[in-house]
Amino acid sequence: MRPVVAYLFYSLDGVVTAPDRWVFDFDDEMAAHLGELVGGQDAVLLGRATYEMWAPYWPTATDEPFASFINNVPKYVASTTLTEVTWNNSTLVKGSIADEIARLKQEPGRDIGVHGSPSLVRSLLRDGLLDELRLAVPPVVAGSGERLFDGSGEVRRLRLTRSQRTPTGALLLGYSLRQA
Repeated sequence: MRPVVAYLFYSLDGVVTAPDRWVFDFDDEMAAHLGELVGGQDAVLLGRATYEMWAPYWPTATDEPFASFINNVPKYVASTTLTEVTWNNSTLVKGSIADEIARLKQEPGRDIGVHGSPSLVRSLLRDGLLDELRLAVPPVVAGSGERLFDGSGEVRRLRLTRSQRTPTGALLLGYSLRQA
């Protein structure tokens, strides 16, 4: 079965939104890590808010290695309020995201990515649908913004599967949510 892998920029104070405001040094190792991650994915889940922010930006963006990937990969947008999605290769999931994930996991292919979309990531964590959490943690305190862990969840034990320090001091971390 294909794993669901979430990737987020994560400040030292837990902020995961608007990393363009606080990720100051996106170094070559961070780019290589992101390239490796997206190279192993062939489907992406997005929440409504992330879709609405990204759909106007990414189709004309040249920020690699992500622009080519996100514009061409099949995107499944979880929303109860959107009526349509128009970004290339996007499909609106108005029903159960759990059912859609179960269907996608049964198809042949590579990892299913979740990029940004902190509300969706929280939901997947809560419902036991996320297999791996990848965090890029630059040495910065964002000060304000939405946090991934908002205090409403239960205690969950994770297993560290990857740790790397980049030249600019960022940590690239991977956690498995499945007990070995």
